[in-house]
Amino acid sequence: MAGSPRVGILALQGDVREHEHVLQGLDVDTLRVRRAGELAQVDALVIPGGESSVIDKLSRAFEVREPIRDAIRDGMPVLGTCAGLIMLADTVVDAIDGQQSFGGLDAVVRRNAFGRQVDSFEAELRAPAISGAPVRAAFIRGPLIESVGPRADVLAQLEDGRIVGVEQGALIGLSFHPEISGEARFHRRLLAAVG
Repeated sequence: MAGSPRVGILALQGDVREHEHVLQGLDVDTLRVRRAGELAQVDALVIPGGESSVIDKLSRAFEVREPIRDAIRDGMPVLGTCAGLIMLADTVVDAIDGQQSFGGLDAVVRRNAFGRQVDSFEAELRAPAISGAPVRAAFIRGPLIESVGPRADVLAQLEDGRIVGVEQGALIGLSFHPEISGEARFHRRLLAAVG
């Protein structure tokens, strides 16, 4: 792993181990990030799925919120999945009172747009920028990208046209959980952004 990028996984809450498994399968060194000092040791960051309001509160309690916002502004590559997408969005619809995101993605995202956990589903996506086999995605209480601003690009859509993936420079936000289905191409895209 010498010379390869080190990818941090925000380990405040959520599916940290699943992202570690995907990244380690790509021979990438990972580090669980809970503090600013750990964030400073990584080349890229994954913000996993979980509960966005909890991630928000814990990021403040662990004093890592502002360092993450600064890292995003400074161009650190970041992949946000499900709740991670919510944390990257500039605008969050249906947020709980006082909830804040890290921001960075020029997109409007609606929390829990796909319903409750019992409404979870899998689907094949339209993702022209992702070569190879069709992307099979798992949606668990996922957010929906309601609109994408001029600074961002649509990365993935459901067959009915709803937007479920967006990219803006070194930021990637996904409504779904690629780490659950073993889909590694979005993690590879994150690594390519480290450059």
